[in-house]
Amino acid sequence: MSFTIRSRKVQVQPAVAPSLLAASIALALLPAAAKAAEIKTEDTVVVESSAPAAADGSTDYSVKTTTTGTKLLLVPRDIPQSVSVISQQRIKDQDLDSVGEVLSNTTGITTNTIDSNRTTFYARGFFINNYAYEDLPTTVSDRWNFGDTALDSAIYDRVEVVRGAAGLMSGTGNPSAYINLVRKHADSREFQGSASATYGSWDKQRYVLDLQSPLTESGNVRGRVIAGYQDNDTWLDRNHYRKKFLYGIVDADLTDTTTLSLGYDYQESSEDSPTWGGWPTWYSDGSRTHYDREFNPAADWAYSDNDSRKVFANLVQRFGDGWEARVNAMHTETNFDSKLMYWDGYPERSTGYMDPAAYQGAWGGWNRGNRKQDAVDAFVRGGFELFERQHEIMVGGSYSRQRNNYDNSYPSAGIIPIGNAYNDGSQLADPQWTDWALYSRDTIRQKSLYASARFSLADPLHLIVGARYTDWSAQYNLERKPDEIRNSQFDDVTPYAGLVYDINDTWSAYASYTSIFQPTEQRDINSEFLDPTKGRSYEAGLKADWNNTALTTTLAVFRTEQKGVPVGTGEYIPNSGGQEAYESVDAVSRGVEFELNGALTDNWQVTFGATRYVAEENNGTAVNPDQPRTTLKLFTRYQLPMLPALAVGGGVNWQNKTWRDVAGPNGDERITQGSYAVVDLFSRYQVTKNFALQANLNNLFDKEYYNYLGTYGVYGAPRNFSVSGTYSF
Repeated sequence: MSFTIRSRKVQVQPAVAPSLLAASIALALLPAAAKAAEIKTEDTVVVESSAPAAADGSTDYSVKTTTTGTKLLLVPRDIPQSVSVISQQRIKDQDLDSVGEVLSNTTGITTNTIDSNRTTFYARGFFINNYAYEDLPTTVSDRWNFGDTALDSAIYDRVEVVRGAAGLMSGTGNPSAYINLVRKHADSREFQGSASATYGSWDKQRYVLDLQSPLTESGNVRGRVIAGYQDNDTWLDRNHYRKKFLYGIVDADLTDTTTLSLGYDYQESSEDSPTWGGWPTWYSDGSRTHYDREFNPAADWAYSDNDSRKVFANLVQRFGDGWEARVNAMHTETNFDSKLMYWDGYPERSTGYMDPAAYQGAWGGWNRGNRKQDAVDAFVRGGFELFERQHEIMVGGSYSRQRNNYDNSYPSAGIIPIGNAYNDGSQLADPQWTDWALYSRDTIRQKSLYASARFSLADPLHLIVGARYTDWSAQYNLERKPDEIRNSQFDDVTPYAGLVYDINDTWSAYASYTSIFQPTEQRDINSEFLDPTKGRSYEAGLKADWNNTALTTTLAVFRTEQKGVPVGTGEYIPNSGGQEAYESVDAVSRGVEFELNGALTDNWQVTFGATRYVAEENNGTAVNPDQPRTTLKLFTRYQLPMLPALAVGGGVNWQNKTWRDVAGPNGDERITQGSYAVVDLFSRYQVTKNFALQANLNNLFDKEYYNYLGTYGVYGAPRNFSVSGTYSF
């Protein structure tokens, strides 16, 4: 079945070169593309699929349509916000094995690598806590590591990112970004598949098998299975990582207008000798330390295990005149078990001695957690006619319940003496641990009703309006007080409005507004929960697409105003097991973003993103200054016309100077990381019709840089490579 998303006349030019695009390419540090012959045609964007914004099987970096941001099926140009969609082909070219690696290479997103296996992400100066699986949101904490960003990317068709506030999609959330993971489906009516094997630096071995087949003679019921295993050391001594995953889905056309999808996703990872933090930043005399990148402060007994299970179902019922109803449901269960140790203190420069009598040495934490979530979302959408013009509307509701349980244990003797800080942690004995005790248990419920509509005010002018009502409640048990239950409840209406004006067949101007509502799990010095963060987010810009959305461009300016943003005070809540106290501040983030993504020519794919912002409190104090204010990200692939079997390319990620003021041996001191660039290379050779070889070289110049700034340091990955072979059948 096909239905029209947007119809307009376009000039199809395989090698587009209007003046503003040429400027964009110059920004991307690329030469101007050779102009090919113009092919004039009248085109209509048509989606022929039962799934929203289904992949078209192309090798493009761009995608034609997406529902992210509004739940209306639109081309990216018609969404009045900054949106990046990382396609399956780009994930493959850059050899991005995890969700975290995808985000690290996405426009406007920056990373905070806290230790060897825990990475959090930021956008526009604020922590990203909203992740969704086909628009069923999950709230991610920056305190506990459930391995969300380490999930394998092999099971996802694409990753959609809305930068800024996305309350219409999630109800609650920071005004940073909304990450939507879109799974692969069984979309083939013939048996087909692929098998790949990878070998890389630090003895990396990775194997992935992807099979799909019709399960009935007619192909109206189809199945797909994706399985994988990875095993590797890292650049840290004694650090070893393993993961395995299994994904299965059945897509069934119950009738010509009804499709049901049922799926299961299991992922498991295990890490030996992971770090908790890193090595000390300062010597006791205030001078800076400098450890080798392979230095590992973790003990041999340290480990970190994660596993997750997701069961999900999607039902689509199509009606006449392009109307459809969708119901999505998901049950997830995620667990972690980590026995870790971090170094705290300032070693003497000459001897490396850390004095346990001054509470310098190693602190241990044995933590385990369980997160269960049940969620259901249902909505209808379609078109209607009003005042002789065509419009679109979407109405829906959702419910989710998330239960979190955390227990922990500490070394009975307290501090673990390190002795000489020039030695790694391999010789430290496993201490005696206290009995397991409650850290916290909570149940969070969120009920929402939402609606959005796209009105055609005139041929070139469209208005998108919407709102989401959210009823949010939570029950908490805290710090060894299982009988003390605390309750917290809020409700809020999140409005959304956006205006899009088509300047011509290529360019559009837009402006949008939405509000912010984010309950917080942070507490003040009296152990009382802070009030929710509220605020407003504004955005305006220009968008363009060429060659039927094969190449898209966005230039956006934004401003976010927040009240009640939690900021750490540096003090600890009494009797909380060392939990930091927070206070609420008002903050503003403002900046500009640019992205160019897609096909410059039939042989040339490119993505280039640039972001510049300032985030500060009302008194001028910088918010999260350890996150870079300016970033540039480029990756490109070129298929050689004289040798079509060979593709070459590469990219560079650059960021400006970052800093952070933290407590050092001589009081508050500033630690900085200068601006730096990491350069990557890529090539693929199609040996036969079915077999391809690919090579990736990351951090070509072996740049040494910090991935975390604080009283301890964490290095980024040194130069590394991978070589993979893929057989498709």
